[in-house]
Amino acid sequence: MNVQRTEAQIMQNLKDAGCTDEFIQAFMADLEQEKVSDGMKLLQKHRRFLLDNTHAWEKKIDCLDYLIYQMSNN
Repeated sequence: MNVQRTEAQIMQNLKDAGCTDEFIQAFMADLEQEKVSDGMKLLQKHRRFLLDNTHAWEKKIDCLDYLIYQMSNN
């Protein structure tokens, strides 16, 4: 099922995903020029960026969890 989304919905989705105004402009330009594969590359790049940041935060949380564990067992 192919659901058509309005330009405003796409832009809001990108904002909600933490995309910058410059990113949104580039993505929308790709769509307007029917360069969907280029737009998809931008989305994948931003997804990787978010995932890398998530992993970095997870490592920090793991460090705190370890410290809490160590301190509670002393």
